[in-house]
Amino acid sequence: MRDRSIPEATVARLPIYLRCLVDMAERETHTVSSEQLAEAAGVNSAKVRKDLSYLGSYGTRGVGYDVEYLIYQVRRELGLEQDWAVAIVGVGNLGHALANYHGFKERGFRVVALLDADPAKVGERIGDLTVEHVDDLDRVVKEEQVAIGVVSTTAASAQEVCDRLVAAGVASILNFAPAHVQVPEGVSLRKVDLSTELQILSFHEQRRAAVDLVRQTAALQAPAAVAPDPPATRG
Repeated sequence: MRDRSIPEATVARLPIYLRCLVDMAERETHTVSSEQLAEAAGVNSAKVRKDLSYLGSYGTRGVGYDVEYLIYQVRRELGLEQDWAVAIVGVGNLGHALANYHGFKERGFRVVALLDADPAKVGERIGDLTVEHVDDLDRVVKEEQVAIGVVSTTAASAQEVCDRLVAAGVASILNFAPAHVQVPEGVSLRKVDLSTELQILSFHEQRRAAVDLVRQTAALQAPAAVAPDPPATRG
Protein backbone atom coordinates (compact mmCIF):
# COMPACT_ATOMS: atom_id res chain seq x y z
CA MET A 1 0.00 0.00 0.00
CA ARG A 2 1.23 3.49 -0.81
CA ASP A 3 1.72 6.01 1.98
CA ARG A 4 -0.21 8.62 0.01
CA SER A 5 -3.93 8.15 0.67
CA ILE A 6 -6.43 8.44 -2.16
CA PRO A 7 -9.38 10.84 -1.66
CA GLU A 8 -12.81 9.25 -1.41
CA ALA A 9 -14.01 11.27 -4.41
CA THR A 10 -11.23 9.74 -6.50
CA VAL A 11 -12.04 6.23 -5.26
CA ALA A 12 -15.68 6.80 -6.29
CA ARG A 13 -14.57 7.70 -9.83
CA LEU A 14 -12.20 4.77 -10.33
CA PRO A 15 -14.99 2.25 -11.13
CA ILE A 16 -16.31 4.70 -13.75
CA TYR A 17 -12.88 4.95 -15.36
CA LEU A 18 -12.57 1.17 -15.26
CA ARG A 19 -15.88 0.67 -17.05
CA CYS A 20 -14.89 3.17 -19.74
CA LEU A 21 -11.46 1.58 -20.16
CA VAL A 22 -12.89 -1.93 -20.47
CA ASP A 23 -15.29 -0.67 -23.15
CA MET A 24 -12.31 0.85 -25.00
CA ALA A 25 -10.30 -2.36 -24.72
CA GLU A 26 -13.23 -4.33 -26.15
CA ARG A 27 -13.19 -1.96 -29.12
CA GLU A 28 -9.44 -2.68 -29.47
CA THR A 29 -8.41 0.82 -28.44
CA HIS A 30 -4.83 0.59 -27.19
CA THR A 31 -4.12 4.12 -25.98
CA VAL A 32 -6.34 6.87 -24.59
CA SER A 33 -5.72 10.52 -23.80
CA SER A 34 -6.92 12.15 -20.59
CA GLU A 35 -9.34 14.19 -22.70
CA GLN A 36 -10.85 11.06 -24.27
CA LEU A 37 -11.19 9.29 -20.93
CA ALA A 38 -12.65 12.43 -19.36
CA GLU A 39 -15.30 12.69 -22.09
CA ALA A 40 -16.23 9.02 -21.68
CA ALA A 41 -16.42 9.33 -17.89
CA GLY A 42 -18.22 12.66 -17.84
CA VAL A 43 -15.55 14.61 -15.95
CA ASN A 44 -12.88 17.13 -16.94
CA SER A 45 -9.43 16.08 -18.13
CA ALA A 46 -7.60 17.82 -15.27
CA LYS A 47 -9.55 15.70 -12.79
CA VAL A 48 -8.68 12.52 -14.72
CA ARG A 49 -4.97 13.36 -14.68
CA LYS A 50 -5.10 14.15 -10.96
CA ASP A 51 -7.01 10.96 -10.14
CA LEU A 52 -4.67 8.74 -12.15
CA SER A 53 -1.62 10.37 -10.58
CA TYR A 54 -2.65 8.77 -7.28
CA LEU A 55 -2.17 5.42 -9.01
CA GLY A 56 1.31 6.42 -10.13
CA SER A 57 0.16 6.66 -13.75
CA TYR A 58 1.04 9.87 -15.59
CA GLY A 59 0.70 8.90 -19.24
CA THR A 60 3.02 9.96 -22.04
CA ARG A 61 2.75 13.40 -23.60
CA GLY A 62 1.49 13.11 -27.16
CA VAL A 63 0.64 9.43 -26.69
CA GLY A 64 -1.64 9.14 -23.67
CA TYR A 65 -2.22 6.16 -21.41
CA ASP A 66 -1.84 2.50 -22.28
CA VAL A 67 -5.39 1.16 -21.90
CA GLU A 68 -4.52 -2.38 -20.79
CA TYR A 69 -1.97 -1.21 -18.24
CA LEU A 70 -4.34 1.41 -16.90
CA ILE A 71 -7.02 -1.26 -16.48
CA TYR A 72 -4.50 -3.29 -14.47
CA GLN A 73 -3.62 -0.29 -12.30
CA VAL A 74 -7.25 0.61 -11.55
CA ARG A 75 -8.20 -3.01 -10.84
CA ARG A 76 -5.22 -3.38 -8.52
CA GLU A 77 -6.11 -0.19 -6.65
CA LEU A 78 -9.73 -1.29 -6.27
CA GLY A 79 -8.61 -4.69 -5.00
CA LEU A 80 -10.17 -6.52 -7.93
CA GLU A 81 -7.12 -8.72 -8.45
CA GLN A 82 -8.39 -10.65 -5.42
CA ASP A 83 -11.46 -12.84 -5.07
CA TRP A 84 -13.92 -11.33 -2.58
CA ALA A 85 -16.53 -13.58 -0.94
CA VAL A 86 -19.98 -11.96 -0.72
CA ALA A 87 -23.01 -12.93 1.37
CA ILE A 88 -26.47 -11.61 0.46
CA VAL A 89 -28.93 -11.27 3.34
CA GLY A 90 -32.54 -10.92 2.25
CA VAL A 91 -33.71 -13.06 -0.65
CA GLY A 92 -36.76 -11.21 -1.88
CA ASN A 93 -37.12 -9.98 -5.46
CA LEU A 94 -34.01 -7.79 -5.21
CA GLY A 95 -32.02 -10.51 -3.47
CA HIS A 96 -32.93 -12.94 -6.25
CA ALA A 97 -31.82 -10.45 -8.88
CA LEU A 98 -28.51 -9.83 -7.13
CA ALA A 99 -27.90 -13.55 -6.66
CA ASN A 100 -28.46 -14.18 -10.37
CA TYR A 101 -26.30 -11.27 -11.56
CA HIS A 102 -23.28 -12.73 -13.35
CA GLY A 103 -21.44 -9.42 -13.47
CA PHE A 104 -20.24 -9.83 -9.88
CA LYS A 105 -18.03 -12.80 -10.68
CA GLU A 106 -16.55 -11.08 -13.72
CA ARG A 107 -15.43 -8.21 -11.50
CA GLY A 108 -13.89 -10.26 -8.71
CA PHE A 109 -16.88 -10.73 -6.39
CA ARG A 110 -18.02 -14.28 -5.62
CA VAL A 111 -21.45 -14.71 -4.04
CA VAL A 112 -20.92 -17.57 -1.58
CA ALA A 113 -24.03 -17.42 0.59
CA LEU A 114 -27.70 -16.42 0.57
CA LEU A 115 -29.52 -15.95 3.86
CA ASP A 116 -33.06 -15.06 4.91
CA ALA A 117 -35.20 -15.11 8.05
CA ASP A 118 -38.30 -16.40 6.25
CA PRO A 119 -38.67 -20.18 6.78
CA ALA A 120 -40.50 -20.38 3.45
CA LYS A 121 -37.36 -19.17 1.65
CA VAL A 122 -34.82 -21.24 3.59
CA GLY A 123 -33.83 -24.26 1.52
CA GLU A 124 -34.70 -22.60 -1.78
CA ARG A 125 -32.17 -23.24 -4.53
CA ILE A 126 -30.93 -20.23 -6.48
CA GLY A 127 -28.27 -21.09 -9.02
CA ASP A 128 -25.57 -23.07 -7.23
CA LEU A 129 -26.55 -21.84 -3.76
CA THR A 130 -29.15 -22.85 -1.21
CA VAL A 131 -30.75 -20.18 0.96
CA GLU A 132 -29.75 -20.60 4.59
CA HIS A 133 -31.36 -19.18 7.72
CA VAL A 134 -29.96 -15.88 8.93
CA ASP A 135 -29.40 -17.51 12.34
CA ASP A 136 -26.53 -19.39 10.68
CA LEU A 137 -24.82 -16.13 9.70
CA ASP A 138 -21.89 -16.46 12.12
CA ARG A 139 -21.06 -19.95 10.88
CA VAL A 140 -21.43 -19.02 7.22
CA VAL A 141 -19.18 -15.96 7.54
CA LYS A 142 -16.43 -18.03 9.16
CA GLU A 143 -16.72 -21.04 6.84
CA GLU A 144 -16.93 -19.02 3.63
CA GLN A 145 -14.58 -16.23 4.81
CA VAL A 146 -17.15 -13.62 3.82
CA ALA A 147 -15.56 -10.23 3.21
CA ILE A 148 -18.60 -8.24 2.05
CA GLY A 149 -22.19 -8.37 3.25
CA VAL A 150 -25.06 -7.21 1.04
CA VAL A 151 -28.25 -6.19 2.83
CA SER A 152 -31.39 -6.47 0.68
CA THR A 153 -33.95 -6.83 3.46
CA THR A 154 -36.90 -4.66 4.42
CA ALA A 155 -36.17 -1.32 6.08
CA ALA A 156 -37.32 -2.64 9.45
CA SER A 157 -34.76 -5.46 9.41
CA ALA A 158 -31.78 -3.59 7.95
CA GLN A 159 -30.17 -2.33 11.19
CA GLU A 160 -30.44 -5.72 12.90
CA VAL A 161 -28.89 -7.45 9.89
CA CYS A 162 -26.05 -4.93 9.76
CA ASP A 163 -25.42 -5.47 13.47
CA ARG A 164 -25.29 -9.23 12.96
CA LEU A 165 -22.92 -8.91 10.02
CA VAL A 166 -20.58 -6.69 12.04
CA ALA A 167 -20.74 -9.05 15.03
CA ALA A 168 -19.84 -11.94 12.72
CA GLY A 169 -16.71 -10.08 11.57
CA VAL A 170 -17.85 -8.55 8.27
CA ALA A 171 -16.25 -5.12 7.88
CA SER A 172 -17.66 -4.07 4.49
CA ILE A 173 -21.42 -3.73 3.95
CA LEU A 174 -23.49 -2.70 0.94
CA ASN A 175 -26.98 -1.65 2.00
CA PHE A 176 -29.85 -1.80 -0.50
CA ALA A 177 -32.55 -1.50 2.17
CA PRO A 178 -34.45 1.82 2.20
CA ALA A 179 -33.28 2.67 5.70
CA HIS A 180 -30.55 4.66 7.42
CA VAL A 181 -28.29 2.26 9.29
CA GLN A 182 -25.31 2.86 11.51
CA VAL A 183 -22.13 0.85 11.80
CA PRO A 184 -19.20 1.21 14.18
CA GLU A 185 -15.97 2.96 13.26
CA GLY A 186 -13.77 0.77 11.12
CA VAL A 187 -16.66 -0.75 9.17
CA SER A 188 -17.14 0.45 5.59
CA LEU A 189 -20.77 1.10 4.65
CA ARG A 190 -22.12 1.98 1.21
CA LYS A 191 -25.79 2.66 0.55
CA VAL A 192 -27.72 2.15 -2.67
CA ASP A 193 -31.14 3.78 -2.36
CA LEU A 194 -33.04 3.11 -5.58
CA SER A 195 -36.05 5.20 -4.54
CA THR A 196 -33.83 8.22 -3.84
CA GLU A 197 -32.16 7.90 -7.23
CA LEU A 198 -35.57 7.70 -8.93
CA GLN A 199 -36.72 10.81 -7.06
CA ILE A 200 -33.63 12.70 -8.26
CA LEU A 201 -34.42 11.64 -11.84
CA SER A 202 -38.02 12.77 -11.26
CA PHE A 203 -36.73 16.21 -10.25
CA HIS A 204 -34.73 16.55 -13.48
CA GLU A 205 -37.66 15.31 -15.59
CA GLN A 206 -39.93 17.89 -13.94
CA ARG A 207 -37.42 20.66 -14.63
CA ARG A 208 -37.14 19.65 -18.29
CA ALA A 209 -40.94 19.51 -18.64
CA ALA A 210 -41.28 22.97 -17.09
CA VAL A 211 -38.66 24.45 -19.43
CA ASP A 212 -40.37 22.86 -22.44
CA LEU A 213 -43.73 24.28 -21.32
CA VAL A 214 -42.28 27.79 -20.97
CA ARG A 215 -40.75 27.56 -24.45
CA GLN A 216 -43.99 26.33 -25.99
CA THR A 217 -46.00 29.07 -24.28
CA ALA A 218 -43.54 31.73 -25.41
CA ALA A 219 -43.71 30.45 -28.99
CA LEU A 220 -47.53 30.60 -28.99
CA GLN A 221 -47.58 34.10 -27.55
CA ALA A 222 -44.95 35.52 -29.90
CA PRO A 223 -46.53 38.00 -32.37
CA ALA A 224 -46.74 36.75 -35.90
CA ALA A 225 -44.37 38.38 -38.34
CA VAL A 226 -46.10 41.19 -40.22
CA ALA A 227 -45.60 41.10 -43.94
CA PRO A 228 -44.40 44.44 -45.38
CA ASP A 229 -46.93 46.49 -47.35
CA PRO A 230 -46.61 46.06 -51.11
CA PRO A 231 -45.00 49.00 -52.87
CA ALA A 232 -47.43 51.70 -53.99
CA THR A 233 -48.26 51.75 -57.66
CA ARG A 234 -48.90 54.82 -59.69
CA GLY A 235 -52.39 55.22 -61.04
